[in-house]
Amino acid sequence: MNEEIFKARTKQLALKIIELIESLPRNRAADVIGRQLLRSGTSIGANYRAACRGKSKADVISKLAIVEEEADETIYWMELLIESKIVYTSRVDALIKETNEILAMVVASIKTLRRTIKGNFPSIQNRKSKIQN
Repeated sequence: MNEEIFKARTKQLALKIIELIESLPRNRAADVIGRQLLRSGTSIGANYRAACRGKSKADVISKLAIVEEEADETIYWMELLIESKIVYTSRVDALIKETNEILAMVVASIKTLRRTIKGNFPSIQNRKSKIQN
């Protein structure tokens, strides 16, 4: 998938998360979880854009690691919305699926970049992502 399509997917995810947040009930738990979800869900695309402007492979990996963390956190907040019965599973299933797909692609990109760096510099340790596919 090319960079522009991936940027568009992450932006669409952010817009759908904003839409979800706006539809949440107005209570303390929903407000707190919603705020966290809004922050992490919208930062996926912003951090991906920053990664696209990385100055080196190591810089890109570092920025993509932030995207990985934010995507995983976004899934966590959506799971909390479901498990706390604030929203029905059906309301966020597609968002969780899309976030998981984005997460998988980012993890794969990180692994590929680390392999290319290790290939160029065999003494560099190949640090693995904590998230396994």
